[in-house]
Amino acid sequence: MLDRPAGDDLTGLIAAIGDAVVVADPEGAITVWNPAAERIFGFTATDALGQTLDLITPERHRRRHWDGYAKTMRTGTTRYGAETLRVPAIHKDGRQLSIAFTVGMIRDASDRVTGIVAVIRDETERWSEEKRLRQRVAELEALPNGS
Repeated sequence: MLDRPAGDDLTGLIAAIGDAVVVADPEGAITVWNPAAERIFGFTATDALGQTLDLITPERHRRRHWDGYAKTMRTGTTRYGAETLRVPAIHKDGRQLSIAFTVGMIRDASDRVTGIVAVIRDETERWSEEKRLRQRVAELEALPNGS
């Protein structure tokens, strides 16, 4: 088992990670936003800290997001600690992203949930390439046999 890094070490670790690390409090306000989150979403830490996760959640998905968030905060459990969730997100410039992430519950010494941490990867390029390949396969399958 690894020792838990000291506070400064943990901050350095979060800053060094290539995937976005986003922490939100029980109300969904962003409390941690690492440099990779800045790179992926385009918002600086100053832009993001204190804002809700609506900052990066497409409007059409917000109700479902908040329903799931409330349930997770109420129950203290999530299936997305082990399963990867793939959803659309929003970049600061308004373009849609495809992200994949896992989450973990943050608890205090008395085991009370104090927030959620998400480790997020931008899969927009990979998703776009897969979509192009699926379209190409469909085009080829539509050709008459022997063509």
